[in-house]
Amino acid sequence: MSGGRLEWRINVPDGTTKVIELERGVVARIRHEFRGLIIGFFTKIWRVLVESWKIGVAEPKKFVHCLRVGLALCVVSLFYYMRPLYEGIGGNAMWAVMTVVVVFEYTVGATICKSINRAVATGVAGSLGVGIHWIASQCGQKYEPIVLGASVFIFGYRVDKLVDMAHERVTTIAIGTSLCILTSMLIWPAWAGTQLHLQTISNLEKLGISLEGYVAEYFSSLETADVSEDDLTKRLLGYKCVLNSKAAEEIMVNFARWEPAHGRFYFRYPWQQYLKIGGAMRSCAYCIDNLNACIDSDMQAPGFLKQHIKDYCMKLSICSSKVLKELAIVIKSSRRSSSIDFSVDEMNTEVEHLQNALKSLPYCTVIENEGKLECPDNASFLEVLSLGTIVTLLIEVVGRIEEIVDAVDKLATVAEFKTQNEKKSQQKQTSEAADTNRQNQEEKPLDV
Repeated sequence: MSGGRLEWRINVPDGTTKVIELERGVVARIRHEFRGLIIGFFTKIWRVLVESWKIGVAEPKKFVHCLRVGLALCVVSLFYYMRPLYEGIGGNAMWAVMTVVVVFEYTVGATICKSINRAVATGVAGSLGVGIHWIASQCGQKYEPIVLGASVFIFGYRVDKLVDMAHERVTTIAIGTSLCILTSMLIWPAWAGTQLHLQTISNLEKLGISLEGYVAEYFSSLETADVSEDDLTKRLLGYKCVLNSKAAEEIMVNFARWEPAHGRFYFRYPWQQYLKIGGAMRSCAYCIDNLNACIDSDMQAPGFLKQHIKDYCMKLSICSSKVLKELAIVIKSSRRSSSIDFSVDEMNTEVEHLQNALKSLPYCTVIENEGKLECPDNASFLEVLSLGTIVTLLIEVVGRIEEIVDAVDKLATVAEFKTQNEKKSQQKQTSEAADTNRQNQEEKPLDV
């Protein structure tokens, strides 16, 4: 007896006993299997929810897009499953659902672009079909089948409802596209223009970090106390994202042109200028890529020559990185910087200092720590040439940065960026107007 139950045990050859399980009845087996099905069903649902949560945490953009598409499909399905709406647009209600599936995209601009393309294509195709049907009807009974068969438009069995069918088809597509546009604009909107804006800012910052990091790494002065090796490598290779950004920028510019005014971006914003900025950044990134190849080369310059120009190269890289970061701030804030011209002049001054340092390379240098004389005769021509190549590329990077400065300045002019002084004056005028209104209200006599 165990817990009020009778157990049957048998002796096994190894000297132990084994409990004999009694066979369950039919009702008990059915109950057990049914409980297993319910538990398995809820377990699968729980696993789906857990996986969905993991996807949402790892890639929130895709998760939000799935929610928006699901919401749009649920709303548009009402036209198919609700009888009053179904009778209003006829049996073509499924075309509204198909339109949502085909048209809905992640960004607002892409959704509007595909909606317009589908609406125009449907209108042209419908007009073409009606036109060919009219031409076939005018050809007489002898040639009408030939025209219809050659054009693959067979409308003979519904000639009387041709116009009504075209009207219902256009209506369903208009419903689907309108719902997609409204959903993409009102529920967690993702603007292609904003993504392009943020990507340009990020690329400028990555260029500055990579340039400063590679020069510091070459002269062995890179501070990595609080940075892991993986993070350091990722920061140094950030310029590679700029090299591969052309296709994405062109797509985002094409979609951003269709978007309405949002945030600080008005309609017909000069998005094309972002392509010019991106082209200038890629030109600079190619120079940094060549600089990286020279730094990683097996042929290295003598230490005493590197030490002679170390400070000049470091200052130049810091000034260049500062200019790139200031340009990122200009685009981010959509306001002109009052110090960008000074930073560019400082960068050009450091270029002149570096060129003068190259002209005054010492013939021989005394190493104070070792107390011996080291002459450049011991260094090969290729070793000295590698240092000259790095310096030349660094100066070339400065020229490419000036092209980026010109492109950003053109954007500031076309987009009418305001300066910090104008912003302060507007704030001052606003505060003065508010104070004046407050004083007028206080001085206004009370009615008796």
